[in-house]
Amino acid sequence: MTISERPASTNLGALRASGHEFRTLRQELRGNLLAALAEGRDPWPGLHGLETTVIPQLERALIAGHDVVLLGERGQGKTRLLRTMVGLLDEWTPVIGGSELGEHPYEPVTPTSVRRAAELGDDLPVEWRHRSERYSEKLATPDTSVADLIGDVDPMKVAEGRSLGDLETIHFGLIPRSHRGIVAINELPDLAERIQVAMLNVMEERDIQIRGYVLRVELDVLVVASANPEDYTNRGRIITPLKDRFGAEIRTHYPLELDAEMSVIAQEADLVADVPDFLIEVLARFTRALRESQSVDQRSGVSARFSIAGAETIAAAALHRATVLGERDAVARVVDLQTAVDVLAGKIEFENGEEGRELEILEHLLRVATAETCRTRLRGIDFAALVDALSSGATVTTGEQVSAADLLAALPALPPSGEGESDIYDQVAAKLGASTDAERASAIELALEGLFLARKISKETGDSGETVYS
Repeated sequence: MTISERPASTNLGALRASGHEFRTLRQELRGNLLAALAEGRDPWPGLHGLETTVIPQLERALIAGHDVVLLGERGQGKTRLLRTMVGLLDEWTPVIGGSELGEHPYEPVTPTSVRRAAELGDDLPVEWRHRSERYSEKLATPDTSVADLIGDVDPMKVAEGRSLGDLETIHFGLIPRSHRGIVAINELPDLAERIQVAMLNVMEERDIQIRGYVLRVELDVLVVASANPEDYTNRGRIITPLKDRFGAEIRTHYPLELDAEMSVIAQEADLVADVPDFLIEVLARFTRALRESQSVDQRSGVSARFSIAGAETIAAAALHRATVLGERDAVARVVDLQTAVDVLAGKIEFENGEEGRELEILEHLLRVATAETCRTRLRGIDFAALVDALSSGATVTTGEQVSAADLLAALPALPPSGEGESDIYDQVAAKLGASTDAERASAIELALEGLFLARKISKETGDSGETVYS
């Protein structure tokens, strides 16, 4: 992310001379969002599958100036969506130098800043805060206190001679310190109900109540929150008065289209080796099948992190194989998909009564996803010659520790056929965009697995981990 040069104004007089105009936080968000939409710019980069459902609702909420709570199962991009809102803030905003709450020089709100502004006039120091510094995030936990979110009396300031109830005796919490910014609270129902009650005045009257003292501070803050559906978490709930203070409650969802699911995996996975698109598609279909399975507890959901971690796992398996066997290119293959099942089973919550069948369910749905990918990707190729060769006694051996070169060397020779008189292997490689030997081995292994799942050929897995197609 490129950051432009910090503006030059260093005091209030220079700021006024520059023509800077004050906007409240909600005016700022609304104006920048409408400007992006008018120019055809995407205000929500990196978010896939929410373009026609969640994002329009969120945009309307921001235009209306509402605080927002996002409800949805785990791994639906709620936190990422909240963090993307930072891009709607001005890149740089002026604040009173040294102010605890980062107040705008035109609109001081604490007694200290009001006094300094009156005393210093145009010499009031001005600092510039980047938009990334105006977003605060708190993961709600049962031990979160009122002091963490709102604030508390600072005994050191009282000891200096200030009286209780004086705003200058307060150590401010996260929400006041987010003045002129966005504060996000993740997993809001996990906050104890008494802590949620403490937020009521902040969100509606925009003042602070601490230990019986009502402190009038015109806070300019946008509160956004995320939560899992209450019928699943059972850890707490959002109290009704607090829900009422959120202007918008928006339900999120998993990507509705396969392409969006694949885009999320490709964008978020940190891959240490090449994972071909068709294996990303297998993982996407696998994840979507789990979300539709009656054996899986759909109240808990199947997070996008499941498929992301799956892609990272098979990439790691490919790099491990390439390192051990001395291969130049590390490319994931179908045989690596099983490694994802082995390590990711714990991410899925199954329905009661499925105890002991978890691995069987996962492997079945992975086979279904692989077969669907083969049918989609390899449609139009006639595999009769390859099936005949394997029926005549030829075998192809693969496995976690079988190199791409060994796999390709074991393929039976086939006569040219089809378009351009190329053999089946070339047609498969062309369909799947494979050029190097490692990519060709991955593509052909998908074709072999597809033939097995279509019951055209057989497959046997030995104790050593090698798989033989015949």
